[in-house]
Amino acid sequence: MESSTAGEAGVPRPDPPVVGKVNHHSIELYWDIDNVYRQRDSTNRWFKFSIEEEDARTHVYGTIYSGYSRKHLVEGLESITNYRFRLKVTAFDGEYAYSPVVSVSTTREPMNGEHLHRAVNMNDEEAVINILQSGHVKADIPDKLSFTPLMVAAQKGYLRLVKLLVEHGADVHQENGSGKNSMMLACFSGHLDVVAYLREQGASWESRDRSGCTAMHWAADGGHVEVIRWMIDDGCEVDSKDTGLHWTPLMRVSAVSGSTEVARCLIAAGAKVNVKDKDGKTPLMVAALNNHEQLVRFLIESGADCSITNEYGISITDMAKAFERKNVANLLEEKKKETQVSRR
Repeated sequence: MESSTAGEAGVPRPDPPVVGKVNHHSIELYWDIDNVYRQRDSTNRWFKFSIEEEDARTHVYGTIYSGYSRKHLVEGLESITNYRFRLKVTAFDGEYAYSPVVSVSTTREPMNGEHLHRAVNMNDEEAVINILQSGHVKADIPDKLSFTPLMVAAQKGYLRLVKLLVEHGADVHQENGSGKNSMMLACFSGHLDVVAYLREQGASWESRDRSGCTAMHWAADGGHVEVIRWMIDDGCEVDSKDTGLHWTPLMRVSAVSGSTEVARCLIAAGAKVNVKDKDGKTPLMVAALNNHEQLVRFLIESGADCSITNEYGISITDMAKAFERKNVANLLEEKKKETQVSRR
């Protein structure tokens, strides 16, 4: 319905609302009373205004504003979407008229950090380039877990994206909430090409996370021997202790993976096989407690001392028996007998 009554006796048909500022989630509409309305309303009473929006699916209009203001901001809209509005003017006596419909589209949503992180996670190089070149998003913007796009790309091994992000200003030294940087994540995940590139860009082997762990600790946890060998050749320290338990990378191997390959690599590079943590435990004790039988055997062959006790005077054999590590306990007993025989 265009109007209830028209002409001089009724409410003249108003002009459509004027479109003001438009962005990706809102549209500003405004209108005014011209001389025609003022002439009609000789008693100086107010007209009431309503803005109605068309439902795109049913084509039925619904009221989204009603009052005496001369403008209204329509919010909560979808980006790149067309909307249709009309103005309804109601006189004090109940007569009313509708304006012609105005059609307006919202703009594209500006690029933001979520777009960049989504593109990095999908390894979408073209999208990453477009977002970075838009100038709206910083290369180091963190996600909800405080990971930067560079950290994500380094962890996933996306070398081309790593290079793109660094070229657009991403900081290789940036840390997440736990203090890990891109180098640590790349070392843990075993991406040697990313590790080498980050090193070229100034990433340091001396950096530590919140618990005092270095990139070598994380490389040891990841168990990627090729990466560890490269790090060693590049001068990375193999015996750094964390600030919590005072564990070295070899201790971490003994506790986590039990990898004899990683242990062999570290020991060959000078890692101390009988180093003690803050409680006096050695890598051999830690390996025994975690039931890494093959690693226990290898550590003994590499010079681990079975006679060492912790700060409470407890030996590795006592530990193995107390925690019911039967295979390890039997192995230690065998080694003890072999040692006794060899000394006779």
